[in-house]
Amino acid sequence: MMSTLGTARPSLADALAKSELLIERATLEQAIAAMAAPIARDYAGEVPVYLTIMHGALPFAGLLALELGGHGLDLEFDYLHATRYRGATSGGELVWKHRPATALYGRRVLLVDDILDEGHTLLAVKQWCLEQGATDVRIAAMTVKQHERCVAGISADYIGLPVPDRYVFGFGMDYYEQGRNLPGIYALKDGE
Repeated sequence: MMSTLGTARPSLADALAKSELLIERATLEQAIAAMAAPIARDYAGEVPVYLTIMHGALPFAGLLALELGGHGLDLEFDYLHATRYRGATSGGELVWKHRPATALYGRRVLLVDDILDEGHTLLAVKQWCLEQGATDVRIAAMTVKQHERCVAGISADYIGLPVPDRYVFGFGMDYYEQGRNLPGIYALKDGE
């Protein structure tokens, strides 16, 4: 199978055979439900701009939005696509593929992402939102990788679950642009 970059990519089936299920779907959904109450409380009486960071945050953002609606919080949906990976496993320079169409000036923004790893992309996106005039930018991350390499100035305001400092995929996170729709989070076994 060829990737969008024109090179052969590793097989998802092979990766799953060398992986373990870290977090099952029911646990992910429970964590998302638990995140909704504090977010709804923090934005009570407002309609924040709800910015989903593509592609990874799509499954998480959809479920979180429904939970927030259940708490009576209305959202103004938009999305952005900024990446440092472009199908690779290590990041490079930030590339914007789509900027939000919604004016952010004078608005509160909730950035929704699948994972906070080192935070380079999230920090750049948050700074961009502030440069556009957003009055407040908060981050809801489904997962936060457990390590000490996070860049200064970035953290998640709302966290679903921690994940180990390993190659994780599923539930929005990819394995060479594959497996984003897996209903759980997997990690390659140590040494793989």
